[in-house]
Amino acid sequence: MGLRLYDTFSREKRRFVPLDPNNVRMYVCGPTVYDFAHIGNARPVIVFDVLFRLLRHLYGAEHVTYVRNITDVDDKINERATRDYPGLPLNEAIRKVTDVTDKQFHEDVDALGALRPTIEPRATEHIPEMRALIEKLIAGGFAYVAEDHVLFSPQAMNAANSVLPRYGSLAKRSLDEMIAGARVDVAPYKRDVTDFVLWKPSKPGEPSWPSPAGIKAEGRPGWHIECSAMSWKHLGEQFDIHGGGIDLVFPHHENELAQTCCAFHAGRMAGFWMHNGFLQVEGEKMSKSLGNFVTIRELLADWPGEVLRLNMLKTHYRSPMDWTLKGLDESEKTLDDWYGIAADVPDGSPAESALEPLADDLNTPQMLAALHGLRHNAARNEADRSALAASLRLLGFLGQSAVQWESRKRQASGIDPTKVDALIFDRTAARARKDFKESDRIRDELAAMGVVLKDGKDAEGKPMTTWEIAR
Repeated sequence: MGLRLYDTFSREKRRFVPLDPNNVRMYVCGPTVYDFAHIGNARPVIVFDVLFRLLRHLYGAEHVTYVRNITDVDDKINERATRDYPGLPLNEAIRKVTDVTDKQFHEDVDALGALRPTIEPRATEHIPEMRALIEKLIAGGFAYVAEDHVLFSPQAMNAANSVLPRYGSLAKRSLDEMIAGARVDVAPYKRDVTDFVLWKPSKPGEPSWPSPAGIKAEGRPGWHIECSAMSWKHLGEQFDIHGGGIDLVFPHHENELAQTCCAFHAGRMAGFWMHNGFLQVEGEKMSKSLGNFVTIRELLADWPGEVLRLNMLKTHYRSPMDWTLKGLDESEKTLDDWYGIAADVPDGSPAESALEPLADDLNTPQMLAALHGLRHNAARNEADRSALAASLRLLGFLGQSAVQWESRKRQASGIDPTKVDALIFDRTAARARKDFKESDRIRDELAAMGVVLKDGKDAEGKPMTTWEIAR
């Protein structure tokens, strides 16, 4: 099965050929750990988890390295630390904030069925690599020191007569267009308005480290150099896939690409640049001012993580998606059905019909259509049932037994299963003696509790009633 992926740099879908099939390497920009992650942050987590799983299936789990960084040096982290721990030294307060929010992030994405990346480097643990890259850029004439800052020069990059890509190649914008479309810091020490910070002096009380390039004042790295350093340390000068949200194309990924290519005099950093689209909530941009800003943690209080995962995969990763309550309800119903027919079935091999669309640039909507077809056949065919179970597990579903799935839903509802079962027993007895008035009264009582009854027959043809939580 050939894997084809869309590359933002070349603007085309191409066959994926790793630099080394025995060491397939992927880097994805991870969270800045200062607060609970919102549902928009979950999209790249889920998208690139699916790709990670697919790569492991195609090349072997031991041959795939997935790096997702943790940004733990940032102004927002400093602000949170000062607010939450005013009595502690700032560096100690920052570590408390990042440890807590890092733990929260992992709890949330674990609940979404995401595998842990192979490596999760923290920015603050890679300061030596950042300084080394900055020294390389200065030595190559691509960066300069000014007033205790180190700045990168896109003009110097574009003036170089070499294999380097032009600055702006990833975003497909000229320097003038990027100046017009971005907030650019104006500072007297800059040689050009497009120059961006690689290193800057720390303000009093801020975290700081010894500076590169002979600068005496201690300082801190700029945002973009962090990912260049961490990807270099763990994946090398060049690797296969660099991922993240579409909002990172410019300036973050453009600047990463520029720094890495100039530091190593190379024509590329990653073979493929992949970006997921924006997420809206109920047709509007997510915003605290609109009251539709929702965290993963808040959603997990009402929905199983696999419901959030499935809902995310119903839209192709490169397309904008609309996150709706109706969509979540439909996703839960689908999972209820999948759990009922496949959760307790031993694995076979994943179905080719499901993997083929996935291998076509992660076409998850077509993949789900194939799974629905497989589920239709699974009701009558044990082999299809086994293939359905294996396919769903490969994609991060069916993490529980059918009993656990239903039990979790019931516990989350606050409904006492013992009371429900007792009322159903009484209703069954009333129906047996043809006391339909009492039977209907009990049904209404259960409905008021949020319980939906389903009357049917068991394998022997005897009357049977099951129940589920109403939404």
